Amino acid sequence: MLDRRVWRADGGRTLIGGSPPRVLHLSPAAYGRLAGPDGIAPDARLTVTDATSAALARLLTDAGVAHPEPGHPDAPSPAAVSVVVPVRDRPGELDRLLGALGATAPGIAEVVVVDDGSTDPDATARVAAAHGARVVRHPASRGPAAARNTGAAAATGELVAYLDSDVVPEPGWLAPLLGHLADPAVVLAAPRIVAWEALGDASPASSLALNARKATSSIARRTVARYEERRSSLDLGPRAAPVTARSRVAYVPSAALLVRREALGAGFAEDMPVAEDVDLVWRLAAAGWRLRYEPSSCVAHEHRDAVGAWLERKAFYGTGAALLALRHPRRVPPVALAPWTAAAMTLLGVQRRWSTAAAGAVTLLATARLARGLARPGRGGTRRAVTLAAVLAPWGLGGAAWQAAGALTRHWWPAAVAGAVVSRRVRRALLVAGVVEGVADWARFRSPGDGVGDVVGHVVAHRLDDLAYGAGLWWGAWRHRTAAPLRPDLSGKGPDR
Repeated sequence: MLDRRVWRADGGRTLIGGSPPRVLHLSPAAYGRLAGPDGIAPDARLTVTDATSAALARLLTDAGVAHPEPGHPDAPSPAAVSVVVPVRDRPGELDRLLGALGATAPGIAEVVVVDDGSTDPDATARVAAAHGARVVRHPASRGPAAARNTGAAAATGELVAYLDSDVVPEPGWLAPLLGHLADPAVVLAAPRIVAWEALGDASPASSLALNARKATSSIARRTVARYEERRSSLDLGPRAAPVTARSRVAYVPSAALLVRREALGAGFAEDMPVAEDVDLVWRLAAAGWRLRYEPSSCVAHEHRDAVGAWLERKAFYGTGAALLALRHPRRVPPVALAPWTAAAMTLLGVQRRWSTAAAGAVTLLATARLARGLARPGRGGTRRAVTLAAVLAPWGLGGAAWQAAGALTRHWWPAAVAGAVVSRRVRRALLVAGVVEGVADWARFRSPGDGVGDVVGHVVAHRLDDLAYGAGLWWGAWRHRTAAPLRPDLSGKGPDR
């Protein structure tokens, strides 16, 4: 089904969308497959019936302008699924997860609990036995990556569903993921990770405990919890997407994944204490496999809301950028811009009238160049090309501004703060980026009924999130003696070019 945010120009003969944004000019045959009596509708559908429609479907879904509908009659059976749960000293959370699994995933082949060196292994064994799960134990902790690999090696199913012990699957979570694996080219499907507080819990005792915790929480904890409900690092949003580096959904977390066991190879990198899930995803994509993010499948996660633990976790995530940059060059730049957008943003950053005018001139030149490219033979008339270019060039500049503001307040903030000490222009840029990007982020993730206090709390939490992640990033870069995660990519090319 066509993504509803795709812009359909010329009656749908030209599609603009995806991540990163691209322009697709449909041939008459391709247009005929998608169009109805009034052209291509916002909810246009394509049914694969032959090699031609299959090739078109692959093109559209790889570009992110259309998405497979999750249900499919040829989907694998739940009986092909082994659930692997890595755990260490969390018998209560494990009991909650296994109870939810029994209610939401009937018919699965087995549940393998990997006890990664718990101090009380008998407690883990008792909980697993109560739910009919099999236990494999590490005498000493080897980390979550090793625990997942051990579980996969012990599993018997063709498919492995990884679930962390602090998640709670929502009813119906498994079927949409299985539907994606009806496509033999897809080896991984991931659900949306939502806040457990937002989803709620069917257990009266759990609900009472949750309400009591909320009632006694400090303002800081409530602010963090509210922020995590809106835009946790684990929640990748309500829109389906292919999973690929430097796109809207560049990774999926290992808190909940469904993977073909045969495609895992060596599995998770056991020498990576963080970002091992991103590494696995990118290795699978580099091998030519397709990976899908499916938000109609939901798994709830009990987010951290204690401020110190939350900031520590954000900094821990930041340390993974250096490891990823070394293993996957050009996939984790703080900004990725085409040369003309980089030039325009640099001129705007000078904050002079002449530089602003020069940035406008650069944008106009880029628009004209883009229009010439769109008007090449076989791509339509000049008027249509100018119209498309007039939309796409400012769109690109707006995206560049968003990236620059994010990098200034997140990836580069230590350098930006040092520059602000000696430069009024840097201070002004940092202040504007911090406030405007924060408010824009709230507007993007806001909830109905949010008031002024919610805006302020969100902006403060967002800036603390960035400060912690950026600190971890710089620490990881220093520790691994690399500037790779700090360098922008101004080539205008994809990571594989």
